[in-house]
Order: sequence, then C-alpha cells, then structure tokens
Amino acid sequence: MKLRTQYDSRDPIESRKLPKLTELPTVMQTNSVNLHKQPGDVLSLTLQPELLTRTPDGPSRPGEVHVPIPVPAGEPSGRPASRRPRAGSHPHPNAHSHSHGRPHAAPNEPEPEPGESDSEPSSSLSELRYLFRWIQKSLPFLVILCAKLVIQHALGIAVGVGLLTTFLYANKTIQNQVFLQERRSKLQCAWLLLFLLSSSLLLYYTFLAETLYYCLIFVNPSIEALGFWDVLWTVGVTNFILKFLFMGLKCLILLTPSTLTTCRSRGRWYMLTEEAGQVYQTLVPVPVWFRYLLTYQEMDGSPGLTLGILLALVYLILKLLGLFGQWGSLQKTLRILFNEENNGVAATKTQCSEMGDFCPICQAEFRQPRVLLCQHIFCDECISLWFNREKTCPLCRTVITDKVHKWKDGATSPYLQIY
Repeated sequence: MKLRTQYDSRDPIESRKLPKLTELPTVMQTNSVNLHKQPGDVLSLTLQPELLTRTPDGPSRPGEVHVPIPVPAGEPSGRPASRRPRAGSHPHPNAHSHSHGRPHAAPNEPEPEPGESDSEPSSSLSELRYLFRWIQKSLPFLVILCAKLVIQHALGIAVGVGLLTTFLYANKTIQNQVFLQERRSKLQCAWLLLFLLSSSLLLYYTFLAETLYYCLIFVNPSIEALGFWDVLWTVGVTNFILKFLFMGLKCLILLTPSTLTTCRSRGRWYMLTEEAGQVYQTLVPVPVWFRYLLTYQEMDGSPGLTLGILLALVYLILKLLGLFGQWGSLQKTLRILFNEENNGVAATKTQCSEMGDFCPICQAEFRQPRVLLCQHIFCDECISLWFNREKTCPLCRTVITDKVHKWKDGATSPYLQIY
C-alpha cells in the first residue's frame, strides 16, 4: 500500500497544507519508514504491512495505523542541534542515550570557571620545579666556584675553623668545671688557661706583619688596603681572641680557693666578666669599620668623601644605641655583685630533719640550707646554681623569682660581634 503526497514547492497554499499530516490518526514511528525521492520534487512514503504494529504504551484506537519509520545508517537518531523542540513537546526517547556518559548539572548550580581552579598551588609547585632544575644545572659551577674560594682563602678558613673549635671546647669545659663546684679539677682549669693563652699568642705571631693585636687597643692594623673581606676577617679574629682572654679570666676565678670565694660569689664574678667582655667586644670593631666606611674608594673627590662621612656617622649612631642597652645590663650586674641576694630564708634543724637531711639536688647533707616560698629546702649553692637558668622550684615548679641571671654558670656568649 502506497501513500504518495505530491506538492509544488512554488505553491505556498500546498506547502501550508503539508504540516497537517501530523493531525491524521496515523502514527509513524522512527524505525519503519522507507523514503523515496521521486523526480519532480515528489516525496513517496511506502508502508509495509508486516511492519504495522500496535503501540505497547496503551490501547489503540479503532482505525489507527502505526507506521514505523527506519533511520538510515550514519544519520544521527536525535534531532539536529539547530532545531529547537516546540514548547509542550516531549524530548525524543533516543536523546537520553547521548547524556549517559556525562553527569547532569543542577539547574541552580553555577559551573566552575576554569580560572578558579587550584592555580596558586600549581604555580608555586612549578616555581619550585624551576628552582630545583636551576640548582641542578648550576651545581657543577657552584662546586667549582666553592673549590676556587677554598683554595684562594685556605689559610683564613683554616684559622676560622681552628678558632671556632677552640672556643667550643673551652666553653664546654668551663661550664662543666663550674657545675662540679668543689669537685672541680684545678689541673684541668690551669691547662685550659695555658691552652687559651698559647693559642692567642700563636695566632698573633703567625700574622705578625699584619699587627692584628693593634685592634685590641683601638688602633687600626697595618693592612694597607682594607677590603670588605679583610675587614670581616680582622674583626672576626679579634672577637675570638677577646673571647679567649675573658674565658681565661674565668679560669682564674675557678682556680681561686674556696676559702676566698664561695660558689655564689664566683657565679656573680662570672656574670660580671661576661658582661664586661661583651661591652669590650662591641667597642673593638669601631675603628676598623669606621676606616673602611670613611675611605669610599668607588668615588673620587668630595662626593666620595661626603658619602663616606655620612655612612660612618650612621654607623656610629647605631653603635651608640647598642652600647646604651649593654651599659644598662652592666649596671644591673654591678648591683647584683655588691648587693647579695638571698634565696629564701635559713632553714632550721627541725625542717631539715623533716626533709630527710639530704638536699634533693646534690643528694648530700644540707650545706647552708634555705627554705623557699613553697617550703622546700635546698643547699644555698645548689639552689643558686638552679636559679641561674630557671625561675621555679626544682620539685613543685612554683615560681620563686621573676628573673634569671645569665652567665652565672660560666658560659660565654657564642655571638660573633662583627660590626
């Protein structure tokens, strides 16, 4: 059975009658139509009887014919993207097959912009990768440069390493001897004093031509052209030598007999020695740096001299501000030296017996026992050493004092004063 519809594309009346085919009671399905293009702009629809079926969705009406229309291979089953479905019409059932591969976005949920992703972490990681690659590529050159610098300044580096190791050894030894109190070894203290003096004299004898010892009396050494590295090396060596000299003074305090100085008084002398040494170490580099800043060799004539004077004056102002703070600390140390501080009150024999007659710190019998605010009893020297670093009771951690007196344990500051 064939249903042939002929129309003329030039006749608008016949073209307007063509959409009325959808109002017929005939239902055409998308998989059962054979379309034939006839010459003369004639569209032919061939209906096959064996393909006439009833729709399973609901009961069919009498006289209703279902015409399945097959889709040719290679043609998309859905509607083209350029065609928009009319309002109130249902979407094609085959259109759902194209959306199974991607999730549906919520109607009110905004899509994330591509620029709002994690761009900052990725950029930082890329910069780190570039830096790592640069270091990796430049590593051979850096090794060569370091080797050249080591060979060129081998003597200065060896001197610096030797001074540093000597300082660490002497500082640790002095602290150990101070901690031992009456059990300290005077022989080791004498050996340390001799070792420090001999190291200083050997260094000055090795560089006798440079007259580095002039710096100790605030006079510039005889080095003619003081470059930046020469100034750093001269100031660093002088600072270590001054540390050795004041550590030697601490060794002399350790060698004094106990009948002349008690443990508490020695602690105050250690603190005064260290504070005075720090003030002296701050003043020593002033002439060397002042000379370096004043002789501004990059500019000749009055502009260079003016710039050098300005830099030197700024340096002196900063140095005076630093000395003002250190002078206040030195005054506090002098007050502590002449005004003896008491840790608590003297303990009675009854109180000592209740505590077992043994000091919790030294585990020996009480020597000049003192009772703290928390009613715990300790030896006077033991608790004085404890308060050199702590503010609380060793047993109950009750705050006893509001300040800690540094340097009473014989330590020397490792800070290198280079300016």
